[in-house]
Amino acid sequence: MPDADPAESSALLVTSPWRWWRAQMPVCDSWAYFDHAAVAPLPGPTADRIHDFARQAATRGDVDWLQWSGEVEQLRASAAGWLGAQSEEIAMIPNTSYGINIVAEGLDWQAGDNVVLPAGEFPSNLFPWLQQRDRGIEVRIVGEEQDPPDLERIAGAIDARTRLVAASWVGYANGYRLDVDRLVDLAHRRGALVFLDAIQGLGVFPLDLARTRVDFMAADGHKWMLGPEGAGVAFVRHEHLSRLRCRTIGWNSVKNAHLFGGAEFNLRDSAARYEAGSANMVGLLAMHRSLKLFWDVIAEHGPEAIGERVLELVEQADAALSAAGAQTRLPAQAENRSGILSFTIPDVDPAAFRKQALQAGVVVSCRGGGVRASIHAYNNAADIEKLANEVRTAIRSNEEATR
Repeated sequence: MPDADPAESSALLVTSPWRWWRAQMPVCDSWAYFDHAAVAPLPGPTADRIHDFARQAATRGDVDWLQWSGEVEQLRASAAGWLGAQSEEIAMIPNTSYGINIVAEGLDWQAGDNVVLPAGEFPSNLFPWLQQRDRGIEVRIVGEEQDPPDLERIAGAIDARTRLVAASWVGYANGYRLDVDRLVDLAHRRGALVFLDAIQGLGVFPLDLARTRVDFMAADGHKWMLGPEGAGVAFVRHEHLSRLRCRTIGWNSVKNAHLFGGAEFNLRDSAARYEAGSANMVGLLAMHRSLKLFWDVIAEHGPEAIGERVLELVEQADAALSAAGAQTRLPAQAENRSGILSFTIPDVDPAAFRKQALQAGVVVSCRGGGVRASIHAYNNAADIEKLANEVRTAIRSNEEATR
């Protein structure tokens, strides 16, 4: 991809941010990509940052280590500002599962406590809580897997021994977006803490943790934040540090971490205490570069712009797929929609459709018994039409095969 003129690029960001963003995405040269809820493609500038890191590491060893470490701290500070948090409340993590385990393994549980979850959670936000059952913790799963979370039923499952409610911001299979503020209010009024698995929402929808008072949050960067796998962010509200025991300890968990000789076991007064050892430098630096694309758009067009664009595209896709003959599963209320649109095609196997779509340059997933299209802000009407055309092709092929 030829280098863009910086002045032209800046002007395009102002006048046509989604064309500007699309120009940063080499994947668009070959694919109509609708699999951001699985693993996102990397923006060109992010790939360049990885290349630059690899060149530095290959030719200079650790000479530039302090520069890399300083940029990771810039990422921490920038992420905190973006999320309405303090830098001391942000931990750099390798994946969402790690962030969930910080809470599940670290919380000061007492035998007889319980944790409440909606049904249908991704295994990462289920297994760490089930693991606590051998400590006498009850896991209460509310609702049916195929249904969206019912906040009133969740509230009804909370009692005096409920320590925590753990829920996904956006359902990985059905794309249902939870009213997090209402969840927090219902839980806190009953004395329970809240953990938010934010991986399917962060990057698309704004999250102001100064206003939305979740107690803990985690999200990997390789989905909607367009970062590489193995780099993410967790949030631990500062007042909870003392009740969340470090279960994984290393040289980096303590104050004066670089004073290896005569080191003292004195934990950091921040969420960085959960970063036990050496960081995934290249992954975090690459995630930082990806997030700059988001922050550039937000700075120019406001915090709601990305989410509004995604919801607009999802509505377009819903109409196009329905017209093509698919049966879509779009939440009735706009506030419960996300970038995920699931659908089925009558008499067409989802896995067979995915294979057909790949051969035509369209990338989707199979989840929840159907096809899952996860649509980002840089997608456009031409991408959607390619997907809809594959639905028409699948239906036509099936009709011809059954004549």
